[in-house]
Amino acid sequence: MVYSFRPYLFVSPYSLYAVFLLGCLQIQLGVICSVGIWILSEAKLQAAQAHQTWQSPSELTKQVTTINPESAEQYSKPLPYRLKSTPILLAAPENFNPDLRLPRSLPEPPQNSSPPSLPEPPQNSSPPSLPKPPQNSSPPTTATEAKTPNAVLESIHTDYHYETDNFGQTNFFLEPTVQFRLRNGNKIFFKTGFNFFEKRGVESITNFPLQVGWQGKIGQVTLQTAAGVDMFNRLPTAINLNVKVDAPISPPRVSSSGRLLSAVIISGNLQQGPYKSNAQTLDNQITAWRFGPDLYWQIDRNTSLFSSLRLGSYNDGNSEVQSFSRLERKFGQFSLAANLFTWSYDRDLERTSGYFSPPDFLVYNGELAWEGDITQFLRCRLAANLGRQRLKGEFDNANTYQTRCTVKLSPSIEADLSYSFSNVRNQETGGSAYGGNSFTGQLRVKF
Repeated sequence: MVYSFRPYLFVSPYSLYAVFLLGCLQIQLGVICSVGIWILSEAKLQAAQAHQTWQSPSELTKQVTTINPESAEQYSKPLPYRLKSTPILLAAPENFNPDLRLPRSLPEPPQNSSPPSLPEPPQNSSPPSLPKPPQNSSPPTTATEAKTPNAVLESIHTDYHYETDNFGQTNFFLEPTVQFRLRNGNKIFFKTGFNFFEKRGVESITNFPLQVGWQGKIGQVTLQTAAGVDMFNRLPTAINLNVKVDAPISPPRVSSSGRLLSAVIISGNLQQGPYKSNAQTLDNQITAWRFGPDLYWQIDRNTSLFSSLRLGSYNDGNSEVQSFSRLERKFGQFSLAANLFTWSYDRDLERTSGYFSPPDFLVYNGELAWEGDITQFLRCRLAANLGRQRLKGEFDNANTYQTRCTVKLSPSIEADLSYSFSNVRNQETGGSAYGGNSFTGQLRVKF
């Protein structure tokens, strides 16, 4: 079935409150776009520069490229290694749980060890030292030392996500994030945006998220926290909270060329907030706590394993257990992967609460992908998943097809655009076939 791509950046004309909030958002996005246009004028002079390679976060190359899940947790200062941007997991679990993503970055290794992750380039925090004056002489009294600013604008990235299905459901997300680096090396970020939810039989809902976050290191542990509010056009304001802790289990090893050879990273995650599954779920004011660990294991330079476990508790009394595992092997520009996802709820409340809550759901598939440079500034990835899904004891095919391209507009500006189609269910459809389309993109500006 073919779906038309329709813009959903609108608010009902009879909702003055929503129009006012959208106007404020447009002013804010206008400022961000103005900065992007100014930078793009410089990009025209540098469009011929070679495009840096894109690959999964499990692989390191000769330059750092920062993004940024749920975004990102990626970058463009030359370093002896590079952590690549987050790929979209082609196994369909991400379609109905955006939190299940590969880690955006690896924690930094101990000092004096080969770094496999995203250490930041040294800041020019102090000027070159001046020659010492002769003894018994006084240095010039008029000289002043340069001071490092308390915070430096590091990057702006804007996430875009538009998904539809053949059952009248539409979700739209547009969320810019501004990140600053503090003098001590820690980071703070501010995220806002405009989200729109529509479902057949339910009045549409607009959402304006606002979140403030911090990231820093405690010894060899990387800690990231964020808190904020979600404002809606016709629903009460809700709070949200995210905490993530990354810790290396074994010392990472890196080749002389800067490529990661082995590493074991474990992460702890905690999230709380509105469950943005669809308009009906939001209309019922469903919120959820989710927590659990992630494990990333770089087995060798071409083989990696990612595994995730989430436990959830909902304010309607329901609870969930979900797990995802992915084993990937690279062969030059090609890769093979196996994905396994399980999901189970204590009660099936889809008809009353609105969210997909299967008592027994299983998806397994195999993935074949190709990724390579089309031109010096264009890199694309093509992938196909073929597998099976089981819901309430009944099996069906589970297929996903995806294409993604990255355009390097300048050394400091990159843009992604991805399209995927999947028939893996994210709602109860009875005997009808399910089909979902997803457009995803990101614009990254590095300062």
